[in-house]
Amino acid sequence: MNILKINGIDLAYDSFGKENDEAIVLIAGLGTQMIRWTVPFCQTLAARGFRVIRFDNRDVGCSTHFSHYPTLDFEALATALMSGRRPDIPYTLDDMAGDVIGLLDALSIDRAHLVGRSMGGMIAQIAASRYPERVLSLTSIMSSSGNPTLPQTSQDVMAMMTTPAPNPFENEAGFLAHSRAFAKRIAGTGYPFEEDAYQALILEEVQRAYDPGSVGRQIAAIAVSGDRRPRLATIKVPALVIHGVDDPLFVPACGEDTASAIPGAELLLVEGMGHDLPHQLYNVIVDAIERTARRR
Repeated sequence: MNILKINGIDLAYDSFGKENDEAIVLIAGLGTQMIRWTVPFCQTLAARGFRVIRFDNRDVGCSTHFSHYPTLDFEALATALMSGRRPDIPYTLDDMAGDVIGLLDALSIDRAHLVGRSMGGMIAQIAASRYPERVLSLTSIMSSSGNPTLPQTSQDVMAMMTTPAPNPFENEAGFLAHSRAFAKRIAGTGYPFEEDAYQALILEEVQRAYDPGSVGRQIAAIAVSGDRRPRLATIKVPALVIHGVDDPLFVPACGEDTASAIPGAELLLVEGMGHDLPHQLYNVIVDAIERTARRR
């Protein structure tokens, strides 16, 4: 792992493959760290002839955290948005898209393929629309367009996502039970939920950095990003939207709407996939990413 100073903050990253190969930047989702892009996934992608770069978004993992910021008040956030006021938040998805471009600058990479999952898909969408000269292709996985008319996440899923977990250093069993229940709820039905592997992953995240407040700050960044469809309409690079048919967090209509908003985008709906990337689908996902990257 390496640390770079970008846009006044530290960003942690690592890479796979040959430095001279075309770069693919993997962008993680809400409150999750770069290790959610597992080593086997990155190696599979790198074996196709790409330099694969994964990094910790701001406010997670080994990148700079904004823990000094007051705890997010979700009710105040909703009130401000409904009244048309800009809430006081530490950063936006545009800032996070700027981090992606800053990472490319720091690594002396002119243009790269962007692959984002969930919130990372939103960040990739914004980067592809705002910095078209820096993006070779876009793959948006289990994400959404920000269209306010789309079906909303069910209340039970939202409640599980926003309910604080027990402190893992005080109650590891409670933390694991809470995290495991949510992961199972949003997983697809087509592949077994592998508890041992999942628990090892989230415990590794805890050891890298534990900051429960970062989820709320990133939810706020998503909330103020608004409807991205006008931006998506300007994207001209090859684009792919991958979405799980079983996704309960962003239902398939969210992926369909994203694909319809991007001119010429390919939509790949995956049976049995939820809001996760089971290892049984790695080759399917990598095939689709490579196909999109080669389209140009």
